[in-house]
Amino acid sequence: MQKIKEEIYRWMFGILAFASIVFLVGITITLITQGMPLFKEISMRSFLFGREWYPTYDPPDFGILPLMAASAFVTFGALLVCVPLGIGSALYMNEIAGYRQKSFLKPLIEILASIPSVVYGFFGMVIVAPFIQKLFNLPTGLTAFTGSLILGIMATPTVASLAEDALSFVPKSFREASLAVGANRWQTLVKVVIPSAGSGISTAVILGISRAIGETMTVLMVTGGSAVIPRSFFKPVRPMTSTIAAEMGETVFGGLHYNSLFAIGLVLFVVTLFFNIIAEFISSRYRLKLGAGR
Repeated sequence: MQKIKEEIYRWMFGILAFASIVFLVGITITLITQGMPLFKEISMRSFLFGREWYPTYDPPDFGILPLMAASAFVTFGALLVCVPLGIGSALYMNEIAGYRQKSFLKPLIEILASIPSVVYGFFGMVIVAPFIQKLFNLPTGLTAFTGSLILGIMATPTVASLAEDALSFVPKSFREASLAVGANRWQTLVKVVIPSAGSGISTAVILGISRAIGETMTVLMVTGGSAVIPRSFFKPVRPMTSTIAAEMGETVFGGLHYNSLFAIGLVLFVVTLFFNIIAEFISSRYRLKLGAGR
């Protein structure tokens, strides 16, 4: 009877494990089958490097270069916010904060990660955007800068939590050896602890990038929605994710506009998959490195 139960549990957990692969394959097939018909009408070069996105014009323009540039702008700006905040928070929690502070700060940071993106969007639209508009005397506060700021705040909990985990896995003997040869606490932190956790911190940053580049509702609400190639952080932009969310409800099922939005989703899927593969590769090397170090 015990063997039967164990076999049932093994099959049950095996099915659950493979379910994620089934969903991934299903998503991939859907994006390919719905997005690839677009390239029967226009070339992939025109789609990826076209400078105009006017899908409802006659004839339509399906160039997503402005959308990709907007996503790159907003993601890069978000990195400038979340990397210093996230890594700085992780270093403080792991190296400086006492037990009580850490037990309070880490759950609080992780709670921030669970706040719905639409709440961040409302906060950015109602409070941050008007403040940015007044501060820099802009025609509108709904800009790439506002989107970068809000996305950076959203990605900070991910970076901070993962970076803190990486720092906590650095063996205590590394710190003790550094202090034993005369290094002070700051030198130990900069020259021993951070390099030892470097791969894990890099993984945290890459996953933060994936979070920022794949966000939809926030950028839809606070970036202005202008499908032009951005020349400044203080201009309205329209990233790829917000384009899909804003236009999918207006398309004709099976039409070129419909297919083009799925093609944008396919591009996003490839980009985020690329970043996640890099993160997993770095993470595996990080685990091996610390495993050998112990």
